[in-house]
Amino acid sequence: MRKVAALIFAGTCIAFLAGCGASASSNTSDTGYISGDGTTLLLATEDRGEPVALSGETLAGKKLDVADWKGKPVVVNLWASWCGPCRSEAVELENSYLQFKDKGVQFLGLNTRDGLAAAKAFNDRFQTSYPSISDKDGELTLAFGNLGPAATPSTIILDSKGRVAARILGPTTESELRVVIDAVLESES
Repeated sequence: MRKVAALIFAGTCIAFLAGCGASASSNTSDTGYISGDGTTLLLATEDRGEPVALSGETLAGKKLDVADWKGKPVVVNLWASWCGPCRSEAVELENSYLQFKDKGVQFLGLNTRDGLAAAKAFNDRFQTSYPSISDKDGELTLAFGNLGPAATPSTIILDSKGRVAARILGPTTESELRVVIDAVLESES
């Protein structure tokens, strides 16, 4: 009886693992990948959905619409002043912005569930020079659909057509962003 139970358990595990493998490969093609821990996803050009509509008021009080940046990739970072990992990645994002802005890549912070004064203080402290729009109630994150950020921080890279091209869940680094942004730029050339 123990032998039968062990065989059933082993068969279940194999089926489960096979199913996971099929799922991961069916979500990407030869040009896409998912990192080993599943936090970074790069979508093949043909797997990208519709353009994302994302607009709002910046922390400086100006209107911003990513549609105005059509033709340029956009790095969107979901952050909040109360988020510890957001603090750890703030300098990495700013350095990446400075590295890629001359290549036509736009950066946008999406400040969520935060007060205006706290968000401004965060940007001042970390000397963030790219704009952020307020998503106080979390409604703007819904624009990304099932590829949207699940938690703070998360980073979404939109291609030059405004479609989700890549996603990084959790804090990111300058080197990780460089690899992902370069891959998105390369996919468009």
